Amino acid sequence: MVDAAASLRGTPERREATVAASRADPSAEIAVSVNTDLAAYAELARRAVFSPSQSPIWIGNWTRHLGPDFLVATLARGGETVLSVALEVTRKGPLRIASFMSGRHANGNLPPVVPEFAARASAADMRVLAAAIARTRPDIDLVAFDRLASAIGGVANPLLALPHRPSPNLSLAVDLHGGFDALLSRTSGKRKRKKHRSQTRKFEKAGGFRRIEAKTEAETNALLDAFFAMKEVRFRKMGIPNVFGEAEVRSFFRGIFADALHEPAPSFVLHALEVGGKIRAATGSSRSAESLICEFGAIADDDVAFASPGEFLFFDNIKEACEQGYAVYDFSVGDEPYKRLWCDLEISQFDVLVPLTAKGHAAAATMRLTNRAKAFVKNNRFVWKLVKALRRKTADAAPPEGAED
Repeated sequence: MVDAAASLRGTPERREATVAASRADPSAEIAVSVNTDLAAYAELARRAVFSPSQSPIWIGNWTRHLGPDFLVATLARGGETVLSVALEVTRKGPLRIASFMSGRHANGNLPPVVPEFAARASAADMRVLAAAIARTRPDIDLVAFDRLASAIGGVANPLLALPHRPSPNLSLAVDLHGGFDALLSRTSGKRKRKKHRSQTRKFEKAGGFRRIEAKTEAETNALLDAFFAMKEVRFRKMGIPNVFGEAEVRSFFRGIFADALHEPAPSFVLHALEVGGKIRAATGSSRSAESLICEFGAIADDDVAFASPGEFLFFDNIKEACEQGYAVYDFSVGDEPYKRLWCDLEISQFDVLVPLTAKGHAAAATMRLTNRAKAFVKNNRFVWKLVKALRRKTADAAPPEGAED
């Protein structure tokens, strides 16, 4: 752990700054600015392995649409950059915390890293990086590397060289080895096929249906408009905050899916099920070396909901993932019954907390206790079911929007 309490003498002015670590190999360099140039980050990504949530498209759109206070921390070995970490600095009460951009939207995180370095990265290397952050930004109390993937494409996450704990949320996934028929043979395939045929008849009777993949910016915006509307209704009924509600966050998602259309093989893709001329279900997915990852999904609460359009769309998405040669279909974080219908893999993600000040040490201790409590609730099906029921009851009892309190 790095303790930089002695350096807390006020917040430095925003500036361009480069700090070289005292250790020659590797050397750590931190560039901090309100207008940080992400060109070097993108350049490393061309020869590195990274998660979709740490891609240049993701990071670039978050900085463009949200305008956060951010820094890019880079680790160089032999004069060559081998690791680059983009962090957003936010204030929480009396604390300033540096964490991955986009908060809970970013899961399975692995920053751009050169595979050869990842294979031998040590805790000492990561402490060099943290120490440089502390020197360059003494106003930061804590660095939180949340929801870390253990590895992607066989490349280990170097940040896990630091002390870490499992994240409260499991990530549920489907093993696609052997193809779609093999998968169905392991997961009540006969019942799934029968239900899919029954749903097909219902959707045809409701005015016909089609599965859509957004191929243009206009289609991207139309599918996202439908998704945001469906999600808003869903979150209101569940009694939880709408994490897609802010205009800037919606612009961020529009940006990443629009930008991905210009890639030879889009790293982000939208699918939807249209029934009777209306979108009834939608998913947004990202692509990594071996996985198709469902970043989000939603269904319409309307007259076709009884036919489970979301399940129908997942059936087709998973089938296509098999046909495209993916090894894993990842439902991402969250344990839900509709995921359990398919999943035969549980993937743990991990959290690393690096306190940089005395306040940061106190906050880290509190956050660890909080995460243990969350893990207990979310991994106990009875307790988690009760919590969700209480949320819905609270939402039902809330006054209509705009009513007096």
